[in-house]
Amino acid sequence: MLHGLGGSSLNWTDLMGNLLPHLSMWALDLPGFGMSPPPRDGNYTPLGHARAAVDFIEQQLEGKPVHLFGNSMGGAVALQVAARRPDLVRTLTLISPALPDISPNKANITLPIMAIPGVGEAIVKKYNMLAPAIRVRSTIQTCFANPTRVAEQRFEESVAEAELRKDFTYANDAFLQSLRGLLGSYFDSGRHRPWKLAELVQVQTLIIYGLKDPLVDPRTAHKSTKHFKNAQVMVLPDSAHVSQMEHPDVVADAWMKRFR
Repeated sequence: MLHGLGGSSLNWTDLMGNLLPHLSMWALDLPGFGMSPPPRDGNYTPLGHARAAVDFIEQQLEGKPVHLFGNSMGGAVALQVAARRPDLVRTLTLISPALPDISPNKANITLPIMAIPGVGEAIVKKYNMLAPAIRVRSTIQTCFANPTRVAEQRFEESVAEAELRKDFTYANDAFLQSLRGLLGSYFDSGRHRPWKLAELVQVQTLIIYGLKDPLVDPRTAHKSTKHFKNAQVMVLPDSAHVSQMEHPDVVADAWMKRFR
C-alpha cells in the first residue's frame, strides 16, 4: 500500500483493519516520508519511488505478486510498478490517483506554484512554523469531505508523526522534490507518459475517486475508463481525496466484490 504526497503508512490503518481477515498487508513509508530515510540516489520521481516499492516486494516478499494499492501520488507510483513490472502485481487498486487532470482547478493551484524553485521552499518554511496539530487539521480539511469522520486516535497519531518529522532535515526536500517529480512526470514523452503507461496495465484494476475531491478532479474517472483496459471505476459521492481513510468500509467492500 503506497501513500500520497505528504502522507505515510498511517493513511492505510483503517482500510487494513477492514481487509485484515482476507489479506496479509504491508503499508510502506515511501523514501523521505513517514519514518523512511531519503533515497540514496535522491530520485523522488514516481519512477524513483516505484523502484523502492519494487525493492520491497522483491527483497521482503520474495518477488511474489501482490495486490497493489496506491492513493494520490502513491497511485502514480503504483501505476509505474504495474506497467513496468507486471510480474509483481496481481491486482491494482488506485484511490484518487495523481494522474494528469482534465483541467486545473482553483483548489489545487497551490501545488503547481509550490513546484517553482524558491517559491515552494518559502511556502513550506512558513507552513512548518505552524504547530503540528494545526498542520494536521489543515490537511484533514483539504482531504476529507467531512473532517468530523477522523477518529481522535488517528488525529493524535498523525500529530505525533508530524512532531517527530520536525527534526528530519530532509523532510521539506522530500515533499518538494516528490511534488516536482510528480508534476514533471505529467510531461514525460511517448510511452513513458502516465496515460500511456495505463494502457500497458493488464491486471484487473479498481479505481476510486471522490466526488468532493479538491485535488484530483473526479471527472478524470472518464479518462481512466478509456486508458485502463481492465478497470472498474467508481466515484464515491460523499468522499474527497482519501477514500480509504474516510470510507474504509466502502473501499474494502468494493475491493472484495471486485477481486474476491
